Amino acid sequence: MAVSDWAGVQLNWRDALEGLKQFIGPAFKRSEQRASAGTFIDGLLSGVERKTGWMLAEEAGLARPYRVQSLLGRSLWSAETLCDRVRTYALDALGDPDGVLIVDETGFLKKGTHSVGVGRQYSGTAGRIENSQIGVFASYASRWGHALIERQLYLPKAWADDPARRAKASVPEDIAFATKPAIATEMVAKLLNEGTPCAFVLADAVYGSDTRFRRMLEARGQAYVLAVRSNHTLRFLEEWHLVQTNPATMIAELPPEAWQPLSAGEGTKGQRLSDWAHVPLNRAADKGFSRWLLARRSLRDPEKLTYYFVHARSDTTLAEMAAAAGLRWTIEECFLRAKDDLGLDHCEARSWHGWHRHMSLVMAAAAFLARLSADQRRAGFSKPNKTSPKTAAA
Repeated sequence: MAVSDWAGVQLNWRDALEGLKQFIGPAFKRSEQRASAGTFIDGLLSGVERKTGWMLAEEAGLARPYRVQSLLGRSLWSAETLCDRVRTYALDALGDPDGVLIVDETGFLKKGTHSVGVGRQYSGTAGRIENSQIGVFASYASRWGHALIERQLYLPKAWADDPARRAKASVPEDIAFATKPAIATEMVAKLLNEGTPCAFVLADAVYGSDTRFRRMLEARGQAYVLAVRSNHTLRFLEEWHLVQTNPATMIAELPPEAWQPLSAGEGTKGQRLSDWAHVPLNRAADKGFSRWLLARRSLRDPEKLTYYFVHARSDTTLAEMAAAAGLRWTIEECFLRAKDDLGLDHCEARSWHGWHRHMSLVMAAAAFLARLSADQRRAGFSKPNKTSPKTAAA
């Protein structure tokens, strides 16, 4: 195998980009909108530092940003249709029976009070309460790569209950206040209904602690590995007595030999090595399924533990649970790349549809890059290695 084979330099990215534009084209009603969307995506993929209307217009050689700004604001087209097509495009490249679906939220720091959904709220991006918007996203990860495939803006109750602000930001009438776990529950149910190939659903403790979210997945026979807080209340019957405990207490009672050294897979800094342990939960599950409490312990700081609820086939191994739990980082990688390289957090639109249009267009650009990487993996590693000249000579 030549270096150019596995490095991917021979991939015709220009034709691939044109293929993306043609695939998402039906989401737009007019040829002018399709052209503007193509210009927008070209700008997102360019080296422009800020992906604002003026900067993208300048990159495209336009005298004014009218066309770019109109695409997000004034023109008539469906962001949901675009997102659906982006998801189909991404899953066509990444879909795999062993793939995982991941849910998480990310924050967008803002100034002022007019951008839809903005308010003083906790942002994981900032690590504190800030004036921000929060978006709930779903991503997909498999052996071929990972990409964002769904999104929805979180609308705080102060916004949901304010008709004047809703009207000014064009919030649809059918959008009511919903918690982040409620948004995620609907989002994941929709993706599973569409037939998204999924071995496990993954999420952090915001979602793992939500009973409705877990029950929805269990009712579908869907395996999950969901993070949970150390003090989450657990109640179950033991010898006809009601026992109340929590994950930290249950795991602390395990003997040393219960822990196994396993890798959570390869991350951005190499293999992520930890100690892992699990204990069955005394709760009824559907036939063929079981529930466990899973724990991950840091090698550097043994006092640092992460806990998970697991619902999976009864023959699922500890290694399989650890591998699934370890894939949750991929959505963080999606956020990082989409923000740093593609302007996910550079949205200037203040309206509901403007926010969702911007996110969908950025997701299209990200899906294009993910598809290039997937094609590179398939093309490069499907070819046999050539014998090294040194080996042949020996």
